[in-house]
Amino acid sequence: MDLQYPLELVGTFVFAISGALAVRDREHDLFGAGFTGFITAIGGGTLRDVLLGSYPLVWIGDIHFLYAILLGVLAAFIFPGILLKLRKTMFLFDTLGIAFFTVLGVEKALSLGVRPEIAAIMGMFTAVMGGVIRDTLTNEIPILFSKEIYASACLTGAILYLVLNYLGLERDYNLLISISVIISIRLIAVKYKLSLPRLD
Repeated sequence: MDLQYPLELVGTFVFAISGALAVRDREHDLFGAGFTGFITAIGGGTLRDVLLGSYPLVWIGDIHFLYAILLGVLAAFIFPGILLKLRKTMFLFDTLGIAFFTVLGVEKALSLGVRPEIAAIMGMFTAVMGGVIRDTLTNEIPILFSKEIYASACLTGAILYLVLNYLGLERDYNLLISISVIISIRLIAVKYKLSLPRLD
């Protein structure tokens, strides 16, 4: 997929912005914002690679990911007002990011020879664990544990990708369909305030 690499960089950039903005009201300096943005951007992929024993880690093997994180942190530090006004736009980018990174994580896991069930979990981890670490660092309840349909949308898309891959659907079509399903589930859930049943 020709756009895969630039989309990875854009997703990393957006996640770094979201991480840096998460500490905007906590009197953190540029280093604090940078650290949070860094963890948000690379947390999920790093956890996936460590669990799967894949080295070097993506951001260590390709310096462009660090540059994307740096640009995201600087953008959040210099233009926080503009970015906050673009909250809906950032939400759309974040949704696109988790959708793409879910599928990317599944493919990475499959390429390392793990079972499909593990690949689905690794895809979900890739997409959401950076945000979980960010929320933990900023003393927020991780979105993973809220009522929002977030990780479950990623897991659904990951399973769909695996099913379509098993059925032999061409990769580009599979990517498009699986990513679109994750985005659709997330957008519909937020618009209509849908959530999974609570454990009471």
